[in-house]
Amino acid sequence: MRVYRSLEGVHITKPVVSIGVFDGVHRGHRYLFEKMKEEARRLGGDTLVITFWPHPRLVLNHEPERIRYLSTIQGKEELIAACGIDHLVILEFTERIRSMDARTFVEEVLVKQVGVKVLVMGFDHVFGRDRKGDFAMVSALGRELGFRVVRVEALVIDGKIVSSTLIRDLLWAGDVATAEKMLGYPYFIMGRIVDGKRLGRSLGFPTANIRPDDEHKLIPRDGVYAVRVYLSGKEYGGMLNIGIRPTVSDGFPRKTIEVHIFDFHGDIYGQDVKVVFVERIRDERKFAGVEELAVQLQKDKETALRLLGSRSR
Repeated sequence: MRVYRSLEGVHITKPVVSIGVFDGVHRGHRYLFEKMKEEARRLGGDTLVITFWPHPRLVLNHEPERIRYLSTIQGKEELIAACGIDHLVILEFTERIRSMDARTFVEEVLVKQVGVKVLVMGFDHVFGRDRKGDFAMVSALGRELGFRVVRVEALVIDGKIVSSTLIRDLLWAGDVATAEKMLGYPYFIMGRIVDGKRLGRSLGFPTANIRPDDEHKLIPRDGVYAVRVYLSGKEYGGMLNIGIRPTVSDGFPRKTIEVHIFDFHGDIYGQDVKVVFVERIRDERKFAGVEELAVQLQKDKETALRLLGSRSR
């Protein structure tokens, strides 16, 4: 897949285009991409996805600290490439784009700069200032300006329409297993191992503190999870805690993300890590003391090992 950071130099044969944020690149997005590829094969053209960065919600929302998204720009690139898309354009979401009405965007960007032949739209997708660029309006523009518009219906799984909003809600609730079903892959975070207080070592469960690589990446609900850990090109099982560690808090609780990696020994501070969520084990809670906590951690490890074994690939 060829990636462009602007529309300069974009010369594509008979482009079949879709535009959107595509947060998470979930199964609904993949369903749309398959329709794009079908149209491109029929036309003898190439598929082109146009997305935006930073995430439009960061630009449009006055409380950016509350914005959380499913995929970073690096993750989005990798996921879209894995879908077999030919070209990806990442446009900076500027004030000019924000204020552009749908007709202007179609004329200036899709027609003049891209040369769109087919535009593929999701069932509920709208764009442009005041969100007036819906399927009916854009179809009329297509007839006027010489391109075809294809509408892709919603993907429904277990009676629910797959959407980024639904997946965020599932992750906020800690339901990483159902989120995986909607995403089409297990949810993951990437980050760097940073130094911590090393309290887990004294309990027999040394942990590594993770600092996510993007402060706006959605972190699932607090609690203990069975996870897979990817470190230095190797895969390990593990269990991860998200929360304030109430049993060992020093009176100044601060949320941390800590992972205990099974069958691993070594100094990994400063290294990059990827953590894949498999299943939520329990809520975080305060124990009577560190001895009781250590007993529970052993139970958590046994549960995590069982879950990882049952979900082995």
